[in-house]
Amino acid sequence: MANYTAADIKALREKTGAGMLDVKKALDEAAGDQDKALEIIRVKGLKGVAKREGRAVAEGLVAVEVAPTADGVGEVGVMVEVNSETDFVAKNQTFVSFADRVLAAAVSSGASDADALLAAETDGVSVQNVVDDVAATLGEKIAVRRVARIAGEKVTSYLHRTAKDLPPQVGVLVATDAAGADVAHDIAMHVAAFSPRYLSRDEVPADVVENERRIAEETSRNEGKPEAALPKIVEGRMNGFYKENCLLDQAFAKDNKKSVGQVVTEAGGTVTGFARFRVGA
Repeated sequence: MANYTAADIKALREKTGAGMLDVKKALDEAAGDQDKALEIIRVKGLKGVAKREGRAVAEGLVAVEVAPTADGVGEVGVMVEVNSETDFVAKNQTFVSFADRVLAAAVSSGASDADALLAAETDGVSVQNVVDDVAATLGEKIAVRRVARIAGEKVTSYLHRTAKDLPPQVGVLVATDAAGADVAHDIAMHVAAFSPRYLSRDEVPADVVENERRIAEETSRNEGKPEAALPKIVEGRMNGFYKENCLLDQAFAKDNKKSVGQVVTEAGGTVTGFARFRVGA
C-alpha cells in the first residue's frame, strides 16, 4: 500500500514540474519521503541532461528590472528571456524563482549577452550551473536565451501575459528623456503589440535599406510600371517599409492618425532606445 497521498504527489509535482508517473515512481522508491523523492527526481534529471540537449525550448518567460544607473543620473533596464520545453514548467514556481535569480545575476554582472550571463556568478556558482541544476530538478531542458540592457534618462518596462495562467511572455523596455517618460508606457504597449525592428530610419542598416530598395525596384518593373515613375514608386514603397518596421514611423496603436514619432514630439520628449522580447520568437 502506498505510504503517500494524492496531496503529496501534487506537492512534489508543483515543486519539480515532473510528470505524475515520474513523481509516483520517485515516491515509491523513497517510501513516501518527499525530500528523498525530490533527490531521486533530481538525480534522474541529471542523467537525462544529455538526452534533452536537442529538444526545443519554445516556452518560458520574460523578466525585467529597472534601476538607477551607477552614477545616479539615469536608469538602466535589464530584460532576460529564459526558456523551458513546456508551459507546465514555465508556470512552475521553481522555474519562476530561477528566472528571478537569472535576472538578478544579469543586473549585478552587467552581462549584455547570453554567454556572458551564463558565465556570471550567482551565490558562488555560475548561472550555467544553476541552469543545469534546475533542468535536473524539473526534468526538462532549460535555457537562458538572451539578455538586453537599455539605458537612458528614464527607462520604462512593460510585461504582457498571453494567457492568464502563464507568466509574462512578452517584455518591452523603452528609454526616453524625462519629458518622454509621460508617454513611455503607452509606447511600450505599442512596441509589445507591433514589434518594430528599429527605432528610426537612421538605425536601419545600410545593407537592409539597399536590399529593400532593390526588391521595391524589381517588383515595380515586374509590375510593368513606367520607367520614369520608378523613382517615386520605389520611394513610396520604401516609406511603407519604414512605417512597418521603424518605431517612430509606425502608426500609433492608440491613435492611428498619428505616428509614434508625432506622439513623442507632441509630448516634448524623445525616445532613445527600446528592446522587445517574445518568448520563442
